[in-house]
Formats: sequence, structure tokens, C-alpha cells
Amino acid sequence: MRLLFAPILAGANLPDRLLACLGGVLGIALTSAISFWALGDATSLPLLVAPMGAAAVLVFAVPASPLAQPWSVVGGNIVSALVGVTAAKLVPVPHLAAGIAVGGAILAMSLLRCLHPPGGAAALTAVVGGPAVLSAGYGFAFVPVGINAVLLMVAGVLFHRFSGHSYPHRPVPVAPRAPLPVESVPHPEDLDRALEDLGETFDVSKEDLDLLFQRVEHHANERRARKRS
Repeated sequence: MRLLFAPILAGANLPDRLLACLGGVLGIALTSAISFWALGDATSLPLLVAPMGAAAVLVFAVPASPLAQPWSVVGGNIVSALVGVTAAKLVPVPHLAAGIAVGGAILAMSLLRCLHPPGGAAALTAVVGGPAVLSAGYGFAFVPVGINAVLLMVAGVLFHRFSGHSYPHRPVPVAPRAPLPVESVPHPEDLDRALEDLGETFDVSKEDLDLLFQRVEHHANERRARKRS
């Protein structure tokens, strides 16, 4: 039973999860407050859309994820909302329009290198969001979706200046970094072939994987050295 509650994220620990909770509180609260302050009663649309809740999980809980980076947050939500509005306008059958909106959003985000899971929700909202959303047309992708996404992304950048995480994420070598024997350092082509063998898409960049393998080899060398001494 205890295994059901074990962390499934590599590197997850209780202080980091609590920090992510705080980030979610501040990020969504600020996004909501600023959106209401800036837009007020200027629109009949909801001023905070549900996909931002899912985006906040990525930005604050897994800021190293390629799916959580600024272009993914902003581009993924806006592009997906535009696809959703297009599907709602061109497909008269709501059930089919909903499916096309989400599928089209996945394709568009993939091609534009801004894959972001909450984007699927943004696309779906454009179809099933009700009369106010439908009447807003393509404007819905920018108000409130675009404004919400930009505000949440900025909140993430500011928060992670103090969280100890890099955001936008950049793989940062851990110091001190002992030099490794050339033959022990994984070659990028080996990593590419290993990923092809597995046939899966992982929620981590190749640069982070390469850095992780180097640190594993570093600690393995240290352990072997301690055993010999």
C-alpha cells in the first residue's frame, strides 16, 4: 500500500513538492488577480480558464520538463485555442469538432515545437465553452487564454529565481565536475539510438539525459576508487 504513495517523479522530495504547491498558489492567484484587474468587466468571457490549472502543475512541479518551458506554455495554449476555434467554426457536429480540436492541437503544437498538455484543454474549451466563448471567435485565443498563459509563464520565471530550479530550464553541470575518461562518456549518437530502441517519448530533454549519465559515471568512478583504496 505504501508504494501507491511513493513519488513517481525522479528527484521528487517533500520540500520540493511543498515548494511546488506554493508556486501553484502564487502563480494562479497572481494570474487571476492581474487578469481581473486588466480586463475587469470588459469581456463576458471567463477571465481565468481551466487549462491554466494544468499548466501551473507543469510550470511549478516539473519546471525542467520540455512541456513546461515558456514557449510551450504560451505558444501551446494560444495555438491550441486557435485550432479549437477553427474546428468549432468549420465542423457542425460538436462531438466531431471536439475530437478534431484536440487532435489538431496536438499536431499543431508538435510542428511548432510547443507541445503542452493543457493546450488540449484549451482547444476543447474553444469548442465546448458555451455561447460566450463561441461568440468571441479567434479573440478567445488571446483574451483570456493568451493573457493567462503569459502571466502564468512570467510568474513561473519570477518564482523559480528563488526556488533553486532553472526556468526557463537549462541543463547545468554540477560542480565540481571531475573529468571522465573519453570512452566512458556516452556519445550523443548512442543516446539517440538507445531512445530509438525503446520507442518511447520521455518527459526530459536529451541534454539532461546526457548530463545525468555523466554524473552517474562520475559517482560510479568515485565508488570504485573508494573500494580500491
